[in-house]
Amino acid sequence: MDVVPRQIVGMSVAVARFYHRMEADHRGPMPRGPVLFVANHGFGGVFDLNVLAFASAYEQTGDKRRVSILTHQIAWALGLGRVVEKFDATPANHHAAVVALRARRHVLVFPGGDIDGFKSWSDRNRVMFDGRTGFARLATEAGVPIVLVTAGAGESLFVISGGRRLARLAGLDKLLRLKSFPTSISLPWGLTTGFVGLLPYLPLPTKITTTVLPAMTSRDGESADDYAHRVHEVMERELTAMTENRTPFVG
Repeated sequence: MDVVPRQIVGMSVAVARFYHRMEADHRGPMPRGPVLFVANHGFGGVFDLNVLAFASAYEQTGDKRRVSILTHQIAWALGLGRVVEKFDATPANHHAAVVALRARRHVLVFPGGDIDGFKSWSDRNRVMFDGRTGFARLATEAGVPIVLVTAGAGESLFVISGGRRLARLAGLDKLLRLKSFPTSISLPWGLTTGFVGLLPYLPLPTKITTTVLPAMTSRDGESADDYAHRVHEVMERELTAMTENRTPFVG
């Protein structure tokens, strides 16, 4: 990452850390080699507070290695590819991830994509991977451990509906690989359908807590599907524990 993008990220993290009262709980040491960070979305789209939550938590590990962020192709479809690439974003595909890991860089992936990112208010404290298991196959093939990063940022706005049916009817799954087209209430846009996922909004000052769990590796003879299921269960259990007594918006 160049100097200017690094400064922008640093300032953004500092502001978010203060505004959202960010805290991080590190449960284990960082592995010596590259890892695949697996995280859940808060509210996604092009902008997601959980990316800043990850950056804040990662900074506290003291690890200086670069992190390639696997990013939905919509950023390139909207002409933002060259911009996000300056912030170490790379298209979310298997090849790009393998190249980054072989270059001894860490890789950050949000397996749930827009399904997890555009989840409704009632699902805000769930980890929704929609059955995706590619991240487990990637980790096994590359021979790297998975480090789980769980954070809650689903209260930065009010998502009424994830809009899966609307996305199908509009053909967004084929056009932009989007399976969701959410209806939400946010500042300053008010009631909108779809666009708040593509535009910056003023997040409510919800408290964001992040847990960095110990590294996980695949077991002997474990299939990628079983490995992915085990990872998902651990993340879901941790997010449930983190949000059990949480007061909405306040934290």
